[in-house]
Amino acid sequence: MARLLVGLALIALPVLELVLLIRTGQAIGFWPTLGLVLGAVVLGSVIMSRQGITVATAAKGVSTAEKKRCHELLEAVGQVLWVDDEALMDPVTALSGSGPAYVFLLVEAMAAAGAKLGLSPDMAMQLARATVAGSGELLKQSSEPAAQLRINVTSPGGTTAEALKVLMAVDGIQPVFDKALAAASRRSKELAG
Repeated sequence: MARLLVGLALIALPVLELVLLIRTGQAIGFWPTLGLVLGAVVLGSVIMSRQGITVATAAKGVSTAEKKRCHELLEAVGQVLWVDDEALMDPVTALSGSGPAYVFLLVEAMAAAGAKLGLSPDMAMQLARATVAGSGELLKQSSEPAAQLRINVTSPGGTTAEALKVLMAVDGIQPVFDKALAAASRRSKELAG
């Protein structure tokens, strides 16, 4: 089945700059100028910051050398992961491809909640943005799991613990994310045809 969530064409320029052309809904075939065959690629939109992650699956018949070359090209915009089963590209799209929007919504929600508590909207937004950006940088730099980092910044009986009781309740944030990612994955399948 020739289906593709996000196609990627790579062109190497003389100045060693990598140009990415994203095409949706098309299978990638052979790239004669690069000698590459690729099945599917999902790029996170944060690739512009070189902090992104790309997930790819190789088409049938792609050699180890071709896959390695493609991996090296894709690394120009961040980390690269591979999946053997193209069906996993739908959950990849739901989690990572759409993920930046979820993080931006989190910032919006935190800022709105701060404003409802009396902060000016500008200050609340500035605090929310800096908090998410700083937390993301800590996640990036630390080898600790996210759960351990959360525990590390939570004082027992403190303000963070009180907020986490709400966010981690049975009807808290996890079931919302479960439903949201399931909906995005389902829509990815529909769009792929």
